[in-house]
Amino acid sequence: MSSRKVGTQRAFDAAAADFAALGRHLWEPIGAATVAVAGLAEGDRVLDACCGTGASAIPAARAVGATGVVDAIDLSGPMIGELRRLSAGLPQLRAHEADATAWGTSDYDVVQSALGIFFFPDMTGGTERLVGRARSGGRAVFTIWRGGSMVTAGRHLGRAVAAVTDSAPPPQREPGLIDRIDQAGPYAEWLSGRGLSDVDVVVNDLRLAMTPEVAWLVVIGSGFRGLLDDLEPAVVEQVRERYLDSLREEGVTELDATTLIGSGTVR
Repeated sequence: MSSRKVGTQRAFDAAAADFAALGRHLWEPIGAATVAVAGLAEGDRVLDACCGTGASAIPAARAVGATGVVDAIDLSGPMIGELRRLSAGLPQLRAHEADATAWGTSDYDVVQSALGIFFFPDMTGGTERLVGRARSGGRAVFTIWRGGSMVTAGRHLGRAVAAVTDSAPPPQREPGLIDRIDQAGPYAEWLSGRGLSDVDVVVNDLRLAMTPEVAWLVVIGSGFRGLLDDLEPAVVEQVRERYLDSLREEGVTELDATTLIGSGTVR
């Protein structure tokens, strides 16, 4: 497992409960939009990869009903634990702590992943393996951030951590594949190369009202939480105050959380 993958998993392990709290503001609307594009039918067999606490897996389970199956998988044990608690009344949802890129079961009617595929060390290879889990003629639905989404929160958090800890701002992430396909056209072209036909990309516009409560949940309930690793609680509180002050000073009242929902038929 790569160091980036380990760091990402650690951040999401720590964020599990706060991830669920942020859900109604952010993850659940995105998950519901993903499932709507998937067009699930009663009795469908679904693989939900990188499922987190179930933002797309839970509505998928409701859509397929008692005769369907949703295998929801995530590397984070705490996330899976929270999902099992939240889905206690949905026996058709089977939650697994597992690596999506090594999942062996196949012939699903739909394979979906909401905000997961860009965490794969090899995004292209991992996505193709997921596509390979669907039956021929089945559907694949993958949601990613549109370019520019969520960056405002990360920028202000990085500044706050640097100011409080008297350190240099976190270095910018090295540009990668995701930065080349984070608009509708390039994303559709990339998905077409992954064994999908009839590819369509829906732009799902979402603006998050940045009240102090929500603005901080965006940090502690997401991968941004990794920037707080190894900081003492008193220091984290100072970072919180500086981060919120920074947002106020620049008049930030909403956060762009727009996603691209790409779908296609498996050849």
